[in-house]
Amino acid sequence: MKWNNKFSYPKSMRSMVSGSRMYAVNQEKLPSVTSILQATQSEEKKASLANWRTRVGATEANRIKNDASSRGTSMHSFLEKYLLGQLNLELLEEEDNKSKKMADEIIEQGIKNKLSEIWGTEATLYYPGKYAGTCDAVGVYEGQETIIDFKQSNKPKKEEWIEDYYLQLGAYSLAHNVVHNSKITQGIVLLCTVDNLFQDFRIQGVKLEEYQNKFLEKVEQFYHQRNMN
Repeated sequence: MKWNNKFSYPKSMRSMVSGSRMYAVNQEKLPSVTSILQATQSEEKKASLANWRTRVGATEANRIKNDASSRGTSMHSFLEKYLLGQLNLELLEEEDNKSKKMADEIIEQGIKNKLSEIWGTEATLYYPGKYAGTCDAVGVYEGQETIIDFKQSNKPKKEEWIEDYYLQLGAYSLAHNVVHNSKITQGIVLLCTVDNLFQDFRIQGVKLEEYQNKFLEKVEQFYHQRNMN
């Protein structure tokens, strides 16, 4: 795996405005990819989440959500350090071990011998006038220009459950191609469960373009909703 700083990714500042995460990039304030997805959730998905909260109770739902968020942040930190060549033999606290093991699983099964060239990690990507976000990694994966997203989960995923993951990959790949004139044709999710089960999901070519267009529809819906309020 070699670094190639062929693209210059902009600096950005994040803030919360009326419950939406915003990115300040190149004198523009743009909504984040995740905020757009959250604001344009289907009624079915909203109902499903509400039912889950009712079933497990608000306290337990918040605990599960906070644990997952903390674990995900820690896992992403290990993976970023690895890609930057900064993952030394650190003194790990007990609570970090699970995140480290999950990161190791993604490295061993999803990154080594597959990611040949890396252009950026935690890179700010934006589509002028529309949206912005931070992609976990971008580079050449198994010979193709690729957006890479790292995910953690309490249990294995089925493809029909990860529509939002594909929409994120569509959003990031489109933004990268528009701003940097790149030819990203693949998006991949590298996921590890808390039980150290590794999964990968990828979209390529026509299917990736389909999700780029689906995300643009979400962007239009987001701005329409905002103008209606």
